[in-house]
Amino acid sequence: MSDTKHATVAVTGVTGALGSRIAARLADHGVPQLLVGRSPDRMPELPGARRRGPAAYADAAAMRRALEGASTLILVSGHRTGRRLEEHATAVEAAIAVGVGRVLYVSLVSAAPTATYLNARDQWLTERFLAETGIRHTVLRAGFYAATPAALANEELVVSGPATTGRAAFVTHDDIADVITAVAIEDGPRSEHDGTTLEITGPEALTLDEAVTRIAAATNRPYRYEPETLEEAFARRWRMGMSGEQIETWISWYQAIERGEVSVVTDVVPRLTGSPATPISNAAWWPAPNSARGTAGSRAGTVPGCV
Repeated sequence: MSDTKHATVAVTGVTGALGSRIAARLADHGVPQLLVGRSPDRMPELPGARRRGPAAYADAAAMRRALEGASTLILVSGHRTGRRLEEHATAVEAAIAVGVGRVLYVSLVSAAPTATYLNARDQWLTERFLAETGIRHTVLRAGFYAATPAALANEELVVSGPATTGRAAFVTHDDIADVITAVAIEDGPRSEHDGTTLEITGPEALTLDEAVTRIAAATNRPYRYEPETLEEAFARRWRMGMSGEQIETWISWYQAIERGEVSVVTDVVPRLTGSPATPISNAAWWPAPNSARGTAGSRAGTVPGCV
């Protein structure tokens, strides 16, 4: 553990796969933390960390109480509720109101107003709002999780979706957490990353068939990928009882891959952490099949876009 003294960092999403990793790394660096969320009883016990909440993003008063005393807020994006921009904005405004000086926002690679992946549209709106507030901030756009294909597999370990030749630079939760931690521990009134956007990706862009084949080899389990047409994908999910919105979000994840919107490969992981980005074959964690929340995703689990 480092002996360097740090200002207090508030971290959201700490009961999820990404937020919990960020909080653990900050604790290893001796960073005092405020763990912020809706379920304090589910938060990890970490040295130097205090639990704050219940505090939902949309609850301005609760967020102000939870963030009191923090210098930096790591804001992991919330569930796609139809009001995610408003919820994120409320959390940011609460941070500003209690004197938080910097926000690190966890967004998505390909965030844009017309992004194919529906979750990426909300992320772009939050990025724009954050820039307009004038607060010091860094946008950390995470690539699609390396764990996601395994979570999308069914009981027979088959991953099916409407993508064939498109590619994605799948990135591990650990690499994302390492980059965010590196930015968070940059103390001082200014940082070279203030006002910048960092796109966090894996070391290579893979098709889904290539990604699933590597997961199968890494786990020694018979995962396989079966492409579907858009019509087949809609029909299968409809038979499973998913809502139209869930189906659209789920399919848009595959289509973003197919259209090349998440294929960019950057040097952000090695540049900020000093270690190469982790190949999907070397990921440290594989979720259980059928564990992607609603198959439309969550940052708590495996599909990027939500807490």
